[in-house]
Amino acid sequence: MYELIGTTKSRAFRALWLLEELGLDYTHFPANPRSDEVLAKAPSGKIPVLISDGAAISDSVAIMAFLAHPAGSLERARQDAMTNRLNDELDAVLWMAAKHSFALPEAQRVPEVKPALRWEFARNVANLEAEIDEAPYLAGDTPTIPDFLLTHCLGWASNAKFDYDAPRLEALAQRMRAREAYKRTRAL
Repeated sequence: MYELIGTTKSRAFRALWLLEELGLDYTHFPANPRSDEVLAKAPSGKIPVLISDGAAISDSVAIMAFLAHPAGSLERARQDAMTNRLNDELDAVLWMAAKHSFALPEAQRVPEVKPALRWEFARNVANLEAEIDEAPYLAGDTPTIPDFLLTHCLGWASNAKFDYDAPRLEALAQRMRAREAYKRTRAL
């Protein structure tokens, strides 16, 4: 049994969704970043944190990789390559915009950077849209970590008013949001 610490209005959503998708037993503790509950398990204070066999694993992507395909397989290599790309080209851009909107101390925020970040995000999504094939998911016929990450990032982008034009990626995200595990996670 796993323990997942973090609110659903954070990157913890991704890890919770994958736990639901895989049908794994877990307990959810909806704690905020830097709360006493989080700091007791992760000195960085960042969420999510997964507790497995008494050990803490932090970072949503690291947690998803831990739960996914075994290391050393070609499927894992493909999954990790696309995961790292999405983390670099989508998630990092969105997080940079969030930092300059609310996460950094006000004196350190540079709102003027946000138009460039919106442009970069739209360009990266357009490049990905042009490169994907007709498979139902990014890595083939079944959903893998990149599909969860992409869906979460596109939702985050929509909430942050980041515009993009990618009908095939949006269709993929709609298929992911129609999954029962996604609906169960949203209900949390």
